[in-house]
Amino acid sequence: MRIEQLKVHKMSLPFSGDFSHSRKKGSSANNIIVEVIANQGETKGYGEGAPRRYVTGESQESVIKTINHLLQEDSFPWELNDVSQIWDFVDRLPDRKEHNSAICALEMALLDALGKSQDINIIEYFPKDFSTSTIYYGATIPLANNQRIMELCQLIKKMGISKLRLKMGQDFKQNKEAIEIARLMFGDDYDLRIDLNGAWDDEIASTHVSLINKYNVKVVEQPMMPGEQNLTEFAKMMQHYGIILMADESACSLEDVGRIIKEGNYQMVNVRLSKCGGFRRSLRILDRLRTENILFQIGCQLGESGILSAAGRALGLLCRDAKYYDGSYDRFLLKENITLENVSFGPGGEAGPLDGPGLGVQINKESLMRLSNGSPRVTISNPLS
Repeated sequence: MRIEQLKVHKMSLPFSGDFSHSRKKGSSANNIIVEVIANQGETKGYGEGAPRRYVTGESQESVIKTINHLLQEDSFPWELNDVSQIWDFVDRLPDRKEHNSAICALEMALLDALGKSQDINIIEYFPKDFSTSTIYYGATIPLANNQRIMELCQLIKKMGISKLRLKMGQDFKQNKEAIEIARLMFGDDYDLRIDLNGAWDDEIASTHVSLINKYNVKVVEQPMMPGEQNLTEFAKMMQHYGIILMADESACSLEDVGRIIKEGNYQMVNVRLSKCGGFRRSLRILDRLRTENILFQIGCQLGESGILSAAGRALGLLCRDAKYYDGSYDRFLLKENITLENVSFGPGGEAGPLDGPGLGVQINKESLMRLSNGSPRVTISNPLS
């Protein structure tokens, strides 16, 4: 397969409602779509990155610059015939989190294009040691007013989902009311995680200990930002009550995971494709976590299109040993998507593999153009042409 051109689209994906959390406000997600054009335009592959400054330090503009730079690498496979060429390209790149969304989008587009050219779903390119045919997603409740939380809890309960992930901020009263609503709606029939996105300091964290314990919270995700000096004391309190701490923003690379293992504060890690740099790097992180008997969740970025949702589905199906799965929120979250397929979970959060080659989704070209203001931000041609 000969790659003739790559296009990079700067996207704004509108939400269908308010889905805020402590680090993200607003009604849309700003992502990057990479389009690989090969075989004289007959094959097109797509990949997506979700740059977030508070996670990897990336922005849409920085991802575009990184992709431009990555395409200058001698190992970039302009002539792509085997998946090993993609792995060789990724393995030669520096393992730095500030490039992860860019690498994720580029790797994904190459995999999608190669799969389409070989008529193979991308899941066939990976080891099947931990694969499964079905996974069950949980549901995330955003940082919102009580009426909104009540409405979402009703929808989630109606769908038969009991694994909840509740976003919280710094306001104790607001957090208490949110968790009380969840308890009112579900009684004891829930598996509750709370996600702070690093919003707490040690004082705020301490005030929430009794609340966390009272309402039977199973997991506390990223309570403080990476490097917070007083995390260890809070971790000890959580361990005393049998509550798991999960790292998210603190775990963007294999090096980060090594440090987390050494420090011993976190017993679980949220693995997300865009955050961790795509499939190759995410699977290496998962291998390390399995070796150390550390739990993990297959997660997603807020505001993924059907492209990242499809990729996240593939990663989830490769991990039957994940403790939780988050993602495939497409029809519940987005006002407009860019895939023709609806990559959403069904009743009970149930989801299976997507049919078709590559990622298993087709792109709505009109939506792609409209949501990227009518044209790609950057077009790069094969320098060997």
